[in-house]
Amino acid sequence: MKAILALEDGTIFKGTSFTGQGEASGEVIFNTGMTGYQEILTDPSYTGQMVTMTYPLIGNYGINPEDVESHKVQAAGFIVKECCKRPSNWRSTMSLPDYLTEAGVMGIEGIDTRALTRHLRINGAQRGYIATGDADPAKLVEKARSIENMEGLNLADRVSCEKPYTWDGKKPVYIDDIKNFAWKGKGPKLVVYDFGIKWNILRLMEDEGFDMIVLPSHYTAAQARELGPDAVFLSNGPGDPAAVTTAVEAARDLCEDMPVAGICLGHQILGLAMGGTTYKLKFGHHGCNHPVMDLQTEKIEISSQNHGFCVDVEGIDFLEKTHVNLNDNTLEGFRHREKPILAIQYHPEAGPGPHDSRYFFPRFRDMVKESTGI
Repeated sequence: MKAILALEDGTIFKGTSFTGQGEASGEVIFNTGMTGYQEILTDPSYTGQMVTMTYPLIGNYGINPEDVESHKVQAAGFIVKECCKRPSNWRSTMSLPDYLTEAGVMGIEGIDTRALTRHLRINGAQRGYIATGDADPAKLVEKARSIENMEGLNLADRVSCEKPYTWDGKKPVYIDDIKNFAWKGKGPKLVVYDFGIKWNILRLMEDEGFDMIVLPSHYTAAQARELGPDAVFLSNGPGDPAAVTTAVEAARDLCEDMPVAGICLGHQILGLAMGGTTYKLKFGHHGCNHPVMDLQTEKIEISSQNHGFCVDVEGIDFLEKTHVNLNDNTLEGFRHREKPILAIQYHPEAGPGPHDSRYFFPRFRDMVKESTGI
């Protein structure tokens, strides 16, 4: 079935749908990962975005239920050069086309993804609209221009959990009566703010021995404190961090006397809470092969990244830069010089991606132990 991708600047790409008839819209970005499409599709940080994969063949190893990063497909659309309809992998339980069709998410192929990626690099991420059939390209361009801009958009509250939950190692276990919640583990009590958290973060936090409760994004600092936590973690998520004002206020309060860490959107929220600013990147960082330098060790790690905004903490004397992106020198991590506060912009949990950065989790665990003795 014929399909058209129209960008807000009037550029048109023609291809075919591999998920049947339909329409889709969102900010069009590109991801440079060669694998990991299942984790990418289920990462809540891609909410409101249509993902273009730069690697030309996608879907060859199929889909399996073990590698999801949330409970559903989160991306608004999927754009590839060629989609494999007959996967070959012993873990596969279904094909990529069937997976997206079941989820009601548009997938198109036959697009010149190299040309599309180059266009986005030159002109920046753009709002786009996909439609099948004999759609009028000019009308699709107008629809693309009517989509919400990512700047100023609070998507974290849209993807966050509706009520608190604990983690059983594989999936959330929701709590109906939060007032009578009792910690069950022996490790440090960790409150996790869910702005669109990836499940691999919870898996790795559990491996470090944390006893966790995950809270909706709108929870105030007072509500978090009522649970008696030893530390706080701020998760990844989609959208503009400056629009998540409740979370920034909560983080500012909790940082006064508690160990706090953040990843991705959590990093940005912490930066704002510490007095920094955020700004939108031209086309963002999305992929599994971004070089980052740890300024403490001077080691270079290959990182997994997915963000469209960046933090600026220049001039804030009590914050120390810990990581920088070697592609464009943007900030990738900071810590407080005196308080137990640290954050990184990229994804140490990978899922997908290399494991170079997983030291973040034991580093956070050590910081909590040093601060609390637990």
